[in-house]
Amino acid sequence: MLLEIVTFGNPNQKNMLIHFLRKVVPLLSILILATSVSFAQTGNIRGFVYEKETGEPVIFTNVIVKGTTLGASTDVNGYYQITKVPAGDHIIEVTYLGYETVNVKVSLKAGEIANKRITLEKSTVSLKAFSISADKQEAKTEVRNSVVAITPKDIKQVPTVGGEADLAQYLQVLPGVIFTGDQGGQLYIRGGSPVQNKVLMDGMIIYNPFHSIGLFSVFDTDIIRNADIYTGGFGAEYGGRISSIMDIKTRDGNKKRISGKVAASTFGTKTLIEGPIFKQKEDFTGGSSSFIVSAKNSYLAQSSRLFYTYADTAGLPFNFSDYYGKVSFSAENGSKINLFGFSFNDKVKYQAISDLNWKSFGGGSNFVLVPTGTPMLVEGNFAYSSYDITMEEKDLSPRRSKIDGFNLGLNFTYYQGENELKYGLEVLGFQTEFEFFNSLNRKIEQNQNTTEFGAFVKYKFVIGNLVVDPSFRAQYYASMDNFSPEPRLGAKYNIGDRFRIKASGGLYSQNLISAVSDRDVVNLFYGFLSGSDNIPGKFTDKDGTTREVTHKLQKANHLILGTEIDLTKNITLNVEVYNKNFTQLTNINRNKIFNDDNTSTTKPDELKKDFIIETGTAKGIDFLLKYDIKKLYVWVVYSMSYVDRWDGKKLYYPVFDRRHNVNFVASYTFGKDLNWEFDARWNYGTGFPFTPTQGFYENNTFSGGTNTDYTSTNGELGIIYGDLNSQRLPTYHRLDLTLKRKFEISQRSTLETVFSVTNAYNRENIFYFDRVRYERVNQLPILPSLGMSLTF
Repeated sequence: MLLEIVTFGNPNQKNMLIHFLRKVVPLLSILILATSVSFAQTGNIRGFVYEKETGEPVIFTNVIVKGTTLGASTDVNGYYQITKVPAGDHIIEVTYLGYETVNVKVSLKAGEIANKRITLEKSTVSLKAFSISADKQEAKTEVRNSVVAITPKDIKQVPTVGGEADLAQYLQVLPGVIFTGDQGGQLYIRGGSPVQNKVLMDGMIIYNPFHSIGLFSVFDTDIIRNADIYTGGFGAEYGGRISSIMDIKTRDGNKKRISGKVAASTFGTKTLIEGPIFKQKEDFTGGSSSFIVSAKNSYLAQSSRLFYTYADTAGLPFNFSDYYGKVSFSAENGSKINLFGFSFNDKVKYQAISDLNWKSFGGGSNFVLVPTGTPMLVEGNFAYSSYDITMEEKDLSPRRSKIDGFNLGLNFTYYQGENELKYGLEVLGFQTEFEFFNSLNRKIEQNQNTTEFGAFVKYKFVIGNLVVDPSFRAQYYASMDNFSPEPRLGAKYNIGDRFRIKASGGLYSQNLISAVSDRDVVNLFYGFLSGSDNIPGKFTDKDGTTREVTHKLQKANHLILGTEIDLTKNITLNVEVYNKNFTQLTNINRNKIFNDDNTSTTKPDELKKDFIIETGTAKGIDFLLKYDIKKLYVWVVYSMSYVDRWDGKKLYYPVFDRRHNVNFVASYTFGKDLNWEFDARWNYGTGFPFTPTQGFYENNTFSGGTNTDYTSTNGELGIIYGDLNSQRLPTYHRLDLTLKRKFEISQRSTLETVFSVTNAYNRENIFYFDRVRYERVNQLPILPSLGMSLTF
């Protein structure tokens, strides 16, 4: 029955899956047997670290065996495992900023695995520093190249828009990340288009994480536990994308009491409720269960008519609503299972666009299993999600794109001191529907089922000052009968306590392609397609040689070199040089004028195929300087990049190619009780490429045939274009400011007021140029907002 679901009942795909599993399962069986190795004279200490007040895991903190060099950092589940600990009596210590230091006694026998649950209680004394930093320790023992780990605290240090901090606003300040617009813009990461970014929430694929107004994501900041943003060079545990990964983990609900948050601003409202179903005991014995529910709604299209009448005579045309819910069940040893679901919706009525709507919904489950008797952690997930977008444009045929399907995965992690073995399986199945008419009114459509299988193995080992992280992924695209072997490697060398060099790279592939062209300036319509058969059979490289197109996948190679320098105790500098070589890309053919049938056998592919083949390069350098002390946080980013595409005939720069990008973020906490906070962000970016207009002409379509009187008939407006993306728009810069004030109502209740200003000095940044009306359309003007929130 499971095979029928996975392969959509397709017998050929089912046989391919059986063949694939026969090849992979024996290898994984050998790896599983390897995890049974024990050490005669040592043992393991493992467990979870929890916050006492809520029962929520404490992530990324160090757990050390006092008097030794042994220790480990907790992961996103609060899980730690210290291996190769000598038999005997020990004390393990956990010190975390803002919490009381905890010491726990452990008596360990040879070959034993001791389970120790640790709870941390908030400190009544404000600590200025702590002796051991998990960040510093992780920097020495993990490669972590081209990845930024984000927590809600980080997100809230960036100026808020509309009173609520949002992941979308934080992502815009990351190295190598480009947003093409405040409204209708998309996220581009180191030369990769949005369809090349994989977004996961608790292991579930989210197909569109951003609303049409680029200030907001679909994720509620208050439900996020952490987010890892990989801008390139990611390991083999991730597959199916060729540019970047966004891996978001949500937190569990409060296991001790009912709590929540309500908020309202000039942009929208939000409500969050969480609490126990079966309350966690005070001594943390026994199991527990909890829930968390979040809802946020924008009414900007209505409120802007009152607050921002100057922005547009019809108001700002953006409305959205996001709902998320999760139930968690935890066992005494830390094993747990989560059930979750979401519904995200977006509505826009923007100038020439009569109606744009997209909706996304889904649900799933994931689990963490701590087996007894082996130093292993088992994780798994199963989820289903759907995304459907429709756009109706004035005087044009409507566009529609839909994708829905499932993904499941099973991962095993085996700990051996600082070394770590991880391996697993992944299966995806999805269906795509697409209908589109190009500018020549030629119909492009697709309805296809797709199945993908992946298996990976990854082994991190530490040799002195060297950390090596090799991995390998076997990706099989069943519907295309394409197998893609993808070796990857990460490495770091600790030259000293304050200086580290690192490198990563590998081969990457994906099936999904975008339902819009990367050449379009405004991409409000954001849809998905499966890799198509309707592509040219040959491709001409830059050197003039012609080669056969042997597969339908998009592929890329990554190479990233970097260095980390701790300039002082509170100042760090990260520099990375990268090169992404996109060896095959698929793009919509905007030049199609003939149907691809028996009557067009003599016509060239570039005039009849639905899609064209391209190659491309993305290269650049990113600088990140961080300064972080108790009251002041400063983040300075400079990125220089170069992105190009070759379409078989000419070289061009895509619309997201930005040469220079600068972000400056500062957050300062002040006041007697540190209840005031001031945040600022300034962004500067050089102009995006655009295709200039050379002139206009009267285009007479001769609608009356040979009887048309061209001397009296009025034709349509014709546009003569210049070379593709041969000129640049003006530079972009914007200043955002936020002032926050907290009022402690009770021990557990806090009222926060937020005043923010987006585009504080009202810079007129160009969005695009309306060629027909011959007028400039700008990005968002100055937008002050006021918001209030109550946590309880």
